[in-house]
Amino acid sequence: MEQAIPAAGEGRSKGSYGLDAPYLLPVPLLLIAANVVSGIVSRSPGPIIAAGAIALCMACGLYASRRGKFIVWSRLLDKLPVRGDERVLDVGCGRGAVLMLAAQRLTTGRAVGVDLWRKRDQSGNAADATRRNAIAEGVAERVELCTGDMTALPFKDESFDLVLSNLAVHNVKRRSAREKAIEEAVRVLRPDGRLLVADIGGTRRYRARLVGLGMCDVARRGLGWRMWWGGPWVATRLVTGRKPGASARGYQGD
Repeated sequence: MEQAIPAAGEGRSKGSYGLDAPYLLPVPLLLIAANVVSGIVSRSPGPIIAAGAIALCMACGLYASRRGKFIVWSRLLDKLPVRGDERVLDVGCGRGAVLMLAAQRLTTGRAVGVDLWRKRDQSGNAADATRRNAIAEGVAERVELCTGDMTALPFKDESFDLVLSNLAVHNVKRRSAREKAIEEAVRVLRPDGRLLVADIGGTRRYRARLVGLGMCDVARRGLGWRMWWGGPWVATRLVTGRKPGASARGYQGD
């Protein structure tokens, strides 16, 4: 089995994964500049303090994008009972940060990434960039990529043992479509398969929808400071659930 991306304080990934939501970067930069100028002109510490606070929030987002998500997802995956022969789906995989982590824990299994490859969601987002990362991480033979919409996944029912998604579902504009994405993730999940969805918004609704779909062990929790995208005000939360086994389809969750 390939070595996983290490935890905090150890080495880094070999691939190149860009930045999440790069179109937002000019906003805090402009606010920082405006506050600094205002503080200099007015000779008041208030705007300078505000600029520092914005810079701190921006630093949180950059850390989460470049480092934090790797550490958090590595630990999440380490806690799962993965044998190595599973089929894993990463919904909205982007350049493959979570996809490669999953592939590194497989031996005979396959890690499948599906995305629309929009560069507004991640800098340099493209299937070719993800393929290069799979090669760099030494898992190309265990990775498959597919172009598809998460609200209409191009896979048969009950195709995957594990379905993952990191900061992708919120990119779907309509609430009904986001709920459809959750439904699709459950549809392609095999009995006793597990679902992990991390996002910065809408996670209460995701949890409610999973309960409504009859998922077991549905839970929602925060992922800590390593995945703060704008300080604690824009924190990532994880929603998890398990699909009932074939003998327990009537189970309605917690």
